Amino acid sequence: MRVELVLIILAMGLITYATRVGAFAVLRVTGMPDWLRRAVRYVPVGVLVALIVPALLVRDGAVDLSLGNHYLLAGIVAGLIAFKTRNVAITVGVGLTTVIALSMIL
Repeated sequence: MRVELVLIILAMGLITYATRVGAFAVLRVTGMPDWLRRAVRYVPVGVLVALIVPALLVRDGAVDLSLGNHYLLAGIVAGLIAFKTRNVAITVGVGLTTVIALSMIL
């Protein structure tokens, strides 16, 4: 590996580390404002939605809302199961089973 690449990777790691440690250090001294604390609570949900929605809706670079989109149908079924049971293992199991069954049938 070239020396320049190693230096770039190390510099990127140091900058990333410094910004995160810097933010923690500032918040440790000043405290986190209430408005920021309320906003940060929604970050995991936002990230999860940002990962799941494109995986369910986009096929071959275009939005696919047809009945041929097995992932969308399985996502709807899994969402209903999650709402009803509030059990992650059952939701994942039913979602995977639905995708496999739809792939074999259709």
